[in-house]
Amino acid sequence: MADSKPPPPPAAGAGAGAIPPSNPPAPETAYKAPTSNRALRMMGIPNLPKKLPSRNWMIFWTLLGSFSAAIIYDKREKKRATARWARAVSHIAKEPIRSPNEMPRKLTIFLESPPTDGLRVAQDHFTEYIKPVLAASGLDWEFVQGRKEGDVRAAVAERIRRTRDPDAAAAAQTQDEIINAVRLRNGTPEYTGMRGDLVIGRHTWKEYVRGLHEGWLGPLTAPIPEPLTVSGSVATATEEAPIGEATEGEAKTDKPEEAKPEEEKKPERPPQPLPYNTTADYPTSPIPMLIPAEFSPSAPVQFPHILGFSHTFTRLGRFLNRRRLADDVGREVAAVCLAAAREYREEINPTSADSESEQATALAWEEKNWAKSVWKEPKKDSDEKDSLPTPPAEKIWTSPMVLDPRIAMRMRRFELLPEDEARARAIVIPEEEIEGWIKGGLRSLWRWAVTPDPKLKPVYVGDQEDS
Repeated sequence: MADSKPPPPPAAGAGAGAIPPSNPPAPETAYKAPTSNRALRMMGIPNLPKKLPSRNWMIFWTLLGSFSAAIIYDKREKKRATARWARAVSHIAKEPIRSPNEMPRKLTIFLESPPTDGLRVAQDHFTEYIKPVLAASGLDWEFVQGRKEGDVRAAVAERIRRTRDPDAAAAAQTQDEIINAVRLRNGTPEYTGMRGDLVIGRHTWKEYVRGLHEGWLGPLTAPIPEPLTVSGSVATATEEAPIGEATEGEAKTDKPEEAKPEEEKKPERPPQPLPYNTTADYPTSPIPMLIPAEFSPSAPVQFPHILGFSHTFTRLGRFLNRRRLADDVGREVAAVCLAAAREYREEINPTSADSESEQATALAWEEKNWAKSVWKEPKKDSDEKDSLPTPPAEKIWTSPMVLDPRIAMRMRRFELLPEDEARARAIVIPEEEIEGWIKGGLRSLWRWAVTPDPKLKPVYVGDQEDS
């Protein structure tokens, strides 16, 4: 049967082998760069790169980031250690006093400039590591500061001599004696409890121990100094002085004197008093009858200080581990504030069978950090050779410590009790107290943006009963 509807004829112009038409291809679209973030563009920050920086830049940023992280971590932990010991003694400041007129407990801080450096370095060490703990305890303290070798020794010995002879101390009319006289006149009672001495550094500790021996074993009055021999050059100069003066006088008559402008002269520092005894006089010196059975306890606090380009890596290592120094110093200061003391012990020397006292070995490792110039004899200038001879200054820092058993047995050392240390270690310092200003500012901004505004409380004006 034939198909009723035949297929339509092909289009005109199409050959027998023509391919049927298909869908036309879509026009090619032009490449469009991805748009950056609007906020970044307004801040001037371009698109972030899609690849890592070069090898050299990676090394640079890695070292910089690691060193910065080490500094930031050590600083935070140093603050945490100081805050922990400060909070461990903060309860002392809240204790009520027995009488409003009674003097509080006062500590004595012995501070001296380290060898080959100034006093400001020692003051900064006190301000950074010791003062926060003392301030949190609410205790009072006074300073005994020295700028050169022998100042602390002279101050400690003079204090002890005033204690041994109160009449001579009252006649001296110093500022301390005037204040004590006013308190005695007003009936202000003195503090009768345990006081305490805080000695900072090995060099200061040596002078402190030397001053104790000089004050208790030495005489009350200064000994007569031995006559010093005058060198030949000085004697010749003194003999020829009249002739020189005559010739100068004749020259002055020829030329009129020129008026010299008066320059403002700074007040000269009073000379350091010479020691009243030596270490060789200890065995033959009698002990005073009114010497106390126990001295005021003391605590030597470490003061690591090293100078020189060759010790750069040592200084860098200590700079990155200040948290350990803050923890150790805070522990010693907390022991002073909590007033728990014991006797100084005898330490056994592992290299020999002899035992050494704890006073002699305290902070002995600091002597290795002193400059070589400290151990050398000072050179005399030509002017000093021609001048009149002066008694040589006592070398305390470089000399071995000499102890008298009668004085050493009366010394006490502050020590932290185990229960107090366990209580301090259990204290948790919140992050907000030790964070820096950047993190603290971001935290405050977040709280301001997220925390809802507190509801304002109504203000009542007038008597509430009438309303």
